Amino acid sequence: METLCRLSYGGTKPRKRTRPFWPAEITSPMHAARAQASGRLHTVHMPWSADDMPRLAGRRAIVTGANSGIGYATALALALHGAAVTLAVRDAAKGEAAAARMRELGAEQVLVGSLDLADLASVHTFADSWGHEHPEGLDLLVNNAGVMAIPRAVTVDGFERQLATNYLGHYALTRLLLPALLAQPQSRVVSVSSNAHRTAKRIDFDDLMGARRYRAWGAYAQSKLAVLLFTNELQSRLHRIGSSTKAMAAHPGLSSTELFSGVMHLRKVPIAGAAASAFGAMAGQPASMGALPTLFAATSPDLHGDSYIGPDGPGQWRGHPTLVDRSDAALDVKAAQRLWDVSEQLTGVRIPLD
Repeated sequence: METLCRLSYGGTKPRKRTRPFWPAEITSPMHAARAQASGRLHTVHMPWSADDMPRLAGRRAIVTGANSGIGYATALALALHGAAVTLAVRDAAKGEAAAARMRELGAEQVLVGSLDLADLASVHTFADSWGHEHPEGLDLLVNNAGVMAIPRAVTVDGFERQLATNYLGHYALTRLLLPALLAQPQSRVVSVSSNAHRTAKRIDFDDLMGARRYRAWGAYAQSKLAVLLFTNELQSRLHRIGSSTKAMAAHPGLSSTELFSGVMHLRKVPIAGAAASAFGAMAGQPASMGALPTLFAATSPDLHGDSYIGPDGPGQWRGHPTLVDRSDAALDVKAAQRLWDVSEQLTGVRIPLD
């Protein structure tokens, strides 16, 4: 049976496809062999793309926020490679429309589930329903959905909305789906972070919800730092129990999606309408490229747990997927452990890891 991923704990840099580059004077394989022996034949590295993904027939995946942008591109690629994909979305109508577009493009197994990550009751309902309908387990969970730099708002559970949507909701979802993930060998959890995590110096445990002081971009950065700390602690606990399930993180760089142009309007940046989209298209990369780090983290067989994947271009803003670094704050083991404990207390989700 084909597998989603067969991993060793020690990872390597992403493998790149290669092809021989023949200088103009080399006109045949025989000439190429001679040139190679003389050192005149070079190898051109081909960057990883969705075409390099393995077949995923028989595998089950959940992608949050999959009705548009990077989530849509991620779910589409997984489905086109044979996975049965559930689009976990807040707006069911938009989810069904996205699923219909995917089916028109050849995706055969696409389902839609209602999930509001800013509402813990909705997270519980989705996880319970999905687990009941798929007793065989879950191969891949992609924690993709997010909001960016919005004015301060409080959810029905009393959480600051960016932290709730980008981190706490995904924390609860992952913990609730752990039995399904552990039921499948070599399953993976891929959580989407951001380059912006670097601007958060630490998790502000004394004012986690920004009640005393709130900065929209600061709250966004903190939520994405939390994603990396969670990934680190989850992987540590999975490794401790000898599980083959792996926790990964990825970031898309700068992508020209609805999330980007929406923030331009919301933050009253003097770029309006088509100009915002044009700026995003010039500065960023399409959603299909932004999804590649997530897809690589989800399917590459050469990664170890807690790998962080991003674009290989300057500043990690654009490019093809590769292993990337993270800030010192994202490597703080004590902060990761504390965040895990605080998240348990806030959400009330304490599904044991065994």
